[in-house]
Amino acid sequence: MSSDFEAYEQEFGTLTAEITNKVGRIPKLSGEEKTQLVLNVDKQLEEVRELLEQMDLEVREVPVQSRAMYSTRLKSYKQEMEKLEKDFKRSRIAYSDEVRNELLGDDGGSSETQRAHLLDNTEKLERSSRRLEAGYQIAVETEQMGQEILTNLHSDREKIQRSRDRVTTGMIRRELVMT
Repeated sequence: MSSDFEAYEQEFGTLTAEITNKVGRIPKLSGEEKTQLVLNVDKQLEEVRELLEQMDLEVREVPVQSRAMYSTRLKSYKQEMEKLEKDFKRSRIAYSDEVRNELLGDDGGSSETQRAHLLDNTEKLERSSRRLEAGYQIAVETEQMGQEILTNLHSDREKIQRSRDRVTTGMIRRELVMT
């Protein structure tokens, strides 16, 4: 039992060392080579996740007296995995920023212009938000007025119906009296 766990530990150590090496290289590469490395690391991280699941199953099979020791080791491996995923995410974000800059032709030297554009866009967004809010208020008020009109119409209909009923009843009584 413990020999399986130890074999998983060795495989975990090998995979995490490879991943760490590759994650460190991602920001230094470019183009297709960088894309392939990102995909490769993603695949290896999935292998490590599966390996941790296997280790977790092994720990459940260990006798109770030894389980705490193996659980502690597994917990530290899971923490190491979380750190690897965070490092990979950071390198991918740096990679994404680099790709975005390449696509947009952003050289990073015009920060004042970018700031001005950002402020301008923020002002436009705020104006649009105020207009939307005003439009929403008008829609709410219109809905309330429509509801009041419908209520009044319903009340008027009931009055007309009652009047018609009274007129019809009065005419029937007159006919009965005349006959």
